Amino acid sequence: MNATKCIAALFDFDGVVMDTESQYSIFWNAQGRIYHPEIPEFGRMIKGQTLTQIYDKYFVGKEEIQKKITEELNNFEQQMLYEYIPGVEAFMKDLRAHGVKIAIVTSSNEKKMSHVYKNHPELKEHVDRILTADMFEHSKPHPECFLLGAKVFDTVPENCVVFEDSFHGLEAGNRAGMTVIGLATTNPEEQIKDKASLVIQNFNGFNFEKMKQIMR
Repeated sequence: MNATKCIAALFDFDGVVMDTESQYSIFWNAQGRIYHPEIPEFGRMIKGQTLTQIYDKYFVGKEEIQKKITEELNNFEQQMLYEYIPGVEAFMKDLRAHGVKIAIVTSSNEKKMSHVYKNHPELKEHVDRILTADMFEHSKPHPECFLLGAKVFDTVPENCVVFEDSFHGLEAGNRAGMTVIGLATTNPEEQIKDKASLVIQNFNGFNFEKMKQIMR
């Protein structure tokens, strides 16, 4: 670690801070059955991708379908349940007590996050920054979003820890040269353990000291 720079914890949002991925799977699997029946478990295929990225890959040139899906998704997100991953609030509080900078780095856009803030106005008090898809040119697995996380805190990748659940997010964290901790909330531990320095089921019992021990 670079002792002259701060430590930063960079959290993905869905499946890491809030337990929403199972709800998104329901939505996107339903879309897949309509528009891409040839792709089983469409919801799993698009995890970690921005809406623009999904459209560019699976719905290119289909503006009316994109518009319809966007409207349905906005309505769906307004009705979603936003519940914290167990232990994450206590963990963030512990990080704060040790002077760690905290950012949420998400592929979600501002419109979706506005629904989150409505349900959990305290979320902004738990973190120092919230970086959304609107702030990045490239989506995960490109490392840009996490490198921006280091930049806003004036620190270096070696002092950053990424918390991720999706394959794209895990890859982005590794490509950024950061310590990556996987959450087995979306994919089984055996599928992501080779992509992370450590895999945890949730944040219960996890703290700053345990995080610092595994930093590169």
